[in-house]
Amino acid sequence: MSAFGRRNGPGGLGSGNRPAFGNAKPMKGSNAPRPSNPEGGEQFPPIPDEDTASGEGSSSPTPAPAPSGNNRHADARRRLDERSNAVHVKEEVTGFEASVHKIKEQVLPRLLERIDPEAASTLTKEELGEEFRPIIMEVLAELKVTLNRREQFALEKVLIDELLGFGPLEELLQDPDVSDIMVNGPDQTYIEKKGKLTLAPIQFRDEQHLFQIAQRIVNQVGRRVDQTTPLADARLKDGSRVNVIVPPLSLRGTAISIRKFSEKPITIDMLKNWGSMDDKMATALKIAGACRMNVVISGGTGSGKTTMLNALSKMIDPGERVLTIEDAAELRLQQPHWLPLETRPPNLEGQGAITIGDLVKNALRMRPDRIILGEIRGAEAFDLLAAMNTGHDGSMCTLHANSPREALGRMENMILMGDIKIPKEAISRQIAESVDLIVQVKRLRDGSRRTTNITEVIGMEGDVIVTQELFKFEYMDESEDGKILGEFRSQGLRPYTLEKARQFGFDQAYLEACL
Repeated sequence: MSAFGRRNGPGGLGSGNRPAFGNAKPMKGSNAPRPSNPEGGEQFPPIPDEDTASGEGSSSPTPAPAPSGNNRHADARRRLDERSNAVHVKEEVTGFEASVHKIKEQVLPRLLERIDPEAASTLTKEELGEEFRPIIMEVLAELKVTLNRREQFALEKVLIDELLGFGPLEELLQDPDVSDIMVNGPDQTYIEKKGKLTLAPIQFRDEQHLFQIAQRIVNQVGRRVDQTTPLADARLKDGSRVNVIVPPLSLRGTAISIRKFSEKPITIDMLKNWGSMDDKMATALKIAGACRMNVVISGGTGSGKTTMLNALSKMIDPGERVLTIEDAAELRLQQPHWLPLETRPPNLEGQGAITIGDLVKNALRMRPDRIILGEIRGAEAFDLLAAMNTGHDGSMCTLHANSPREALGRMENMILMGDIKIPKEAISRQIAESVDLIVQVKRLRDGSRRTTNITEVIGMEGDVIVTQELFKFEYMDESEDGKILGEFRSQGLRPYTLEKARQFGFDQAYLEACL
């Protein structure tokens, strides 16, 4: 398909027979005879008369649209009609999983009568499996249930997950293709695979069962979730981020959102190979990480900000001391001298909370070379800017914004949200002097994640922060299978941060990447 929405082929733009341009339509009211081809030339779609378009003065049926000119429009209309007339039917879990789940409900109460939960919690999953096997066979014999070998192994795994793990979630957590798990109450769980959401074939016994698993998750990291504190942020042992919200705030039961992270460290080269950026952008980002530029990574939810931050951290010199500060520790830096810090929520009396701002102030006394914030949401942005301006070059952070310009505006607004009594112009100047690069990442509608902008902060002009765009992703078309097609383009500008790259000996490579 060409950039103009026409298919290459006979009579199209890609054919050897060049289409004629001489079939012009007469203007309305002209006495000139109409051309023999009422549909126009081969290159252009037909243009209906005003009378025909309004349905007046013509009793003949409307001719079918030309396939090359109007089939995209017809396809869009068809998809809109399909969506407006769609009926969503609740899918039930059936088949093998449903039968094992049903047997588990009968076996579990009798199994709990025969074991000591405290003793079981001290065993590993393998040891527990060895201990459980004869007891499970005994219970099945009592219930007069006969299972084949496959069903026995499946039942054993489900029971061990129930007692030691996170129940039905264990299967999804062990699947490397699943990147997000979203539990919307006991009867509905969605997962994300390769950027697309699908319904998972799992169900919880009831709301109480789901609530117990949510408590088990948050208790592992010293958090709690109950009626008095119905919101909780936590993490799993592998670093996956977890958010839990329970009734009465969640009206469909306990909701759990899990963002999984790859066990294998992700590098900039891996992101390049996955199509998130091109070779020149990857080189520029590597140099930005190595040359201690202050980088802000901006993007929407699920766009890959934390993944990008982890990848950039690979370029930090192993001899530097790096501190990371987060609400729920999820960064997995690839450096030997790395100290992660985590905030603390208030206790039951509402006392004892330690915020990101408190940790940033304390981190300045811990002799860091770089300070990395998982995400800035409020007045701690000012403390980070102070760190960037006081000898901690190479500091990084993420924030939610839709474009580099919006990211700068959000930083200004977050600082103004605090109690800092300084004028907006001074805040803008502080941002312009502190931030070197803004990296914009975006999750496109086909599920792919792209680095859409790399923008440089130059300085101030009056009371406006001046920026220049080094790289940009430009949308071009969409393939037949729905994939977004585009091009990463260098803007051909000399980077303002070239002097920083020169201090580390990367100035020539940086200039070649940007031009």
